[in-house]
Amino acid sequence: MLDPTSVAAISAVLGAIGAGMANEAGKWAWESTGGVVRRIVGREVAAPVAADERDDVARLIHERIRTDPQLAGHWSLFAARLPDGPRPVRIAGSHLPASIRFFTDRKEAMRRLHREASRRADGRPRLALVHGPDGMGTSTLAAHFGSRHGRLFPDGRIYADLGGGGVGSARDTGAVLRALLRQLGLPDEGMPPATDLLGEFFRHCVTDRKLLVVLDHAHSAAQVRPFLTSAPGVFTIVVARSPFPGLDALRVPVGPLTDRDAVRLLTDITDKSTVAAARATLPSLLERCGGSPYALRAAAARLSTAPPPTPAAVADGDPVRGAADDAYRLLAPEAAKLYRLMALRGWPAFDADAAARTTGLDPAAVPGLLEDLADRMLLERALGGNGDWRYHYRPGVRAHAETAAIRDDGIAACSAALGRALLAYAERASAAAHQALPESWRVPAPADEGSGRRYEDRGAALDALLAETGNLIEAVRCAEESDAPETGVRLCRALWPVQLKAGHHETLLPALRTGARLADAHLPESTDAGALHAQLAHSLTELGRWEEAETEARAAARAEEAAGHKRGQASAVEFLGLLRLRQWRYQEAHECFDRAAGILDTMDARDEGAADRPRASALLERHRGRALRGLGRGEEARRRLETALSHFRTARDTYNTARTLTDLAETWLDGDDGDAALPLVDEAIATLEGQRADYHVAYLRRMRERCVAG
Repeated sequence: MLDPTSVAAISAVLGAIGAGMANEAGKWAWESTGGVVRRIVGREVAAPVAADERDDVARLIHERIRTDPQLAGHWSLFAARLPDGPRPVRIAGSHLPASIRFFTDRKEAMRRLHREASRRADGRPRLALVHGPDGMGTSTLAAHFGSRHGRLFPDGRIYADLGGGGVGSARDTGAVLRALLRQLGLPDEGMPPATDLLGEFFRHCVTDRKLLVVLDHAHSAAQVRPFLTSAPGVFTIVVARSPFPGLDALRVPVGPLTDRDAVRLLTDITDKSTVAAARATLPSLLERCGGSPYALRAAAARLSTAPPPTPAAVADGDPVRGAADDAYRLLAPEAAKLYRLMALRGWPAFDADAAARTTGLDPAAVPGLLEDLADRMLLERALGGNGDWRYHYRPGVRAHAETAAIRDDGIAACSAALGRALLAYAERASAAAHQALPESWRVPAPADEGSGRRYEDRGAALDALLAETGNLIEAVRCAEESDAPETGVRLCRALWPVQLKAGHHETLLPALRTGARLADAHLPESTDAGALHAQLAHSLTELGRWEEAETEARAAARAEEAAGHKRGQASAVEFLGLLRLRQWRYQEAHECFDRAAGILDTMDARDEGAADRPRASALLERHRGRALRGLGRGEEARRRLETALSHFRTARDTYNTARTLTDLAETWLDGDDGDAALPLVDEAIATLEGQRADYHVAYLRRMRERCVAG
């Protein structure tokens, strides 16, 4: 059994606490650890980030406790009282895209995948690389295999789209890992904050599972490597357009269907009589489709009605673009316009409202037009989280539509359409963000608060923002490329509720960097630059990128001071103090909070954000109490925390009331006074009832056990 006071055991405890910082309970445990380390070592110790730094801190602790039984007992008791680490819920089932009814040929590919999935475990990862050109059915093959052989994977079948054809379009590794972990049943607040910890945590979660993992649209071994595991029950299928070096996997090529299988597929989709009636044009159709299942399916709908294609319909021998061109030529004018203009950007999943705003078409007609395009296989449809239909293009089809837009509509019309799209997404995001956080000065109110969608409550507004996050990030990129800096900044500021309430920091980081860059370059005299740098500081802190976070927090403070925005300047300095708490630099944290309070004291009623000053002052009192606790100044810490608690109780701010009660109870427990801490813990638990704060409540229940145990 590992000695709990050994360097290895202490380092493991530090690592486990660091991995749990995605939720409020984890942050409390981390701050508490810093205070305990300070008391044991006898001086301030910088919080570790990397594994070697954790080992260094572990050695410092070990040196002190190996010769002091009292300190050793104190550390052992502290380590034993830490909250349990996050555990995924075992939810069996499939998250794969739906398979298809008519699946032709591919018997050899299916056999090879089955052999790899079911071979005896020998230490080698079960890994296959399915590759083939766009439209050949590689993704369909992976989904069909998973649906046919679900019994091999009783613990689930999970799926991630890695983002397509190149480095620029690839999804962030951390964002994909989080998506996979959610499919395993783990909530965001149960996941480690940093990407490197996420990879390790994902592999830990799948260690003893019988699971299928499908990684679609991969482009390199480096992109895939963080998701790979040697767990004997996990089978990973990587799907790509072409094989790439560096991946030691079973290669499963997917090529064109033979003419015989192509005719069989057409017959399955239509019927024998339809295929027989088209025998005169069938050879040229088969040649044009090039054995592509996608092109054949698209052609099947027109087999008995479409005129023979002209030579121009063949797009450089690409069957996908050729099929798209054939279908495009048969569209009504309004459907053709929608098809062209929505392809100008790679929107991840757009709805009818966005399509109507972008194209200028009649909103009542757009849902039917979208369904027509989906029926013709020019769009892919999927059910959104709110039960609405959403649409996107397959890459080859979008390339055809974008080319048609430039050719048929012209640059001016395309630019106007993108302008309408940006305005639509900015208005939608602003309205949802303001309703999700109506009290926050960080979310500017829409220009017309009476316009835009209305949501039934804050949760519904946040859900709407989450559903559009991918489109909003694409809109920020579009705003930068379209020279629309104000719109880009507006979009980024509307992301604040997503950061604060849902995390998703890796996903949002590129857009926030773009927003800060736009604000610095084009809006230097406004408060936007400070706001965007502060949002960056927040996300970077949560991701454990502390040096970058400090740079952004200081940039935010400078920008807000230059703009004369005292509330923003105080908040930026407060962000720096919160970062110092995370780094266990408690004296510097306290100084930051003092400085922020001093800035608030200079505000008067005419200053922007003055109405928020009482709440801001109470938050700073709470933070001062946390810093003083880390410094071991318990009595002063309790006075600060009680002042903050009085404000939050009076304001009926249940969220901050519960947090401050927890801080105050922790401070009493530092002095082993469970009797004083117990009523505070009970009040905090009661305050959080019905607020879906599971991790916080679990942490409080562990605290309660400490109070009762004495």
